[in-house]
Amino acid sequence: MQKSSLLFESSSAALNETFAWAKEQALSYAHLDDPVGPWYEAALPGRDAFCMRDVAHQSTGAHLLGLRKHNKNMLRQFAEHISGSRDWCSYWEITKEGLPAPVDYTNDSDFWYNLPANFDLVDCCLRQYQWTGDKDYIEAPDLVNFYHHTVSDYVDRWDKDRDGLPEHYTFYGRRGIASYMEDGNHPLVAGDLVAALYAGYRAYAEIQKLRGYEGYYQKYSDKADALQTMYREQWWNKQMGRFYGAILQDRSFYTPYYASAQYLPLYFRLIDDAEKLDKALLDVVKHGGNNVEERSYLAEIYYQHGLSDFAYSLLLELSHPKMPRREYPEVSYSVITSLITGMMGIAPSAADRVLVTQPRLNPVQWAAAKNIPVWSNEVHLSHNGHQESVLENVSGPAFLWEPQFSGEWTTLSVNETLIDAKIKQVKGVGPVSWARLNVAPGERYIVKAVE
Repeated sequence: MQKSSLLFESSSAALNETFAWAKEQALSYAHLDDPVGPWYEAALPGRDAFCMRDVAHQSTGAHLLGLRKHNKNMLRQFAEHISGSRDWCSYWEITKEGLPAPVDYTNDSDFWYNLPANFDLVDCCLRQYQWTGDKDYIEAPDLVNFYHHTVSDYVDRWDKDRDGLPEHYTFYGRRGIASYMEDGNHPLVAGDLVAALYAGYRAYAEIQKLRGYEGYYQKYSDKADALQTMYREQWWNKQMGRFYGAILQDRSFYTPYYASAQYLPLYFRLIDDAEKLDKALLDVVKHGGNNVEERSYLAEIYYQHGLSDFAYSLLLELSHPKMPRREYPEVSYSVITSLITGMMGIAPSAADRVLVTQPRLNPVQWAAAKNIPVWSNEVHLSHNGHQESVLENVSGPAFLWEPQFSGEWTTLSVNETLIDAKIKQVKGVGPVSWARLNVAPGERYIVKAVE
């Protein structure tokens, strides 16, 4: 079985067991010696395959477990198979032989495809760049080709009414479903498609900025901003206190709670109105997801929006031996992601080599993660309560560390030297106090919020 040096421990014995289970379970799905190349299972167990939605969601956890080459190979497999003959879709699901999964693909005119997937993958690839610093994610011709066709030809081909949103018409059948929801509603457009399109535009803009193309950056930033405004102004259901989940075939809004279409706008950070964001978040807490695949997204969302207690409870629930279908690969990978990016609050930025951290521990008293892979570095990070963080640059060159702490703190202690804290407002979370420190190879810093 694949090995990983990632370690995690905390004051919660139950959470430590959750990490141990998730690490072993996730690594059991990783493979090296099949015709497709390095890959991990990202579909129903036993299919020996990986599908686009699952890979996009599992990839951060996979990176943290040392599966960098698996991620890159799988993402490039999807990128290489984008085709005009499939209306700029790729293969939704690829087998360990490197072929389209027969359960989902008959021919180029008859195959399963969920329209948010291309955009989800562009967003995923930018995230992998931020974690790895691997410039192939912003420069490799096959990936750049996929990004370009996705934000241009793919949108044009599926947007028949030219309103800027791809649509699904019922006569399409399983080809071009307008949501990750796989039910009988067959919406014309769903909220998760709008959110994924927004994230795809944002990611593509950032990729082009990194490549030095400011014109493309501005163009697709503007497209993302326009989508955000449209969603905020046209999709809000004031009576229900949440956004509509979908537009139906008769172009009426679908009012009931619609799972993926309600929580993915939070996951992709589409919502920019603080009051509506709070209401939408509470609505997701109330209704949750329909199955373990959907619920595997929620802990990440809760941590990112300050609901650490809910996230903690959900992680224990998802990993419990009595949880039906906890062996679905997405569950174990998402647990790893939620602990490191959620509870430990790690967010890397590759181009400027800034590593942001923020403790989100409730109800845990302390937590520590070791051998976290970031760029060409490995770091150790621990949090003691919400006012103390310790970071060690175990290996790799210097970088900038931005320790953050919730609330307004005027002073931080850095290895017992007092410095002024900076303060910024984070939408949906509140004030955050922070500083930036240059961390040389082998250095260890203890930072405390003191007053």
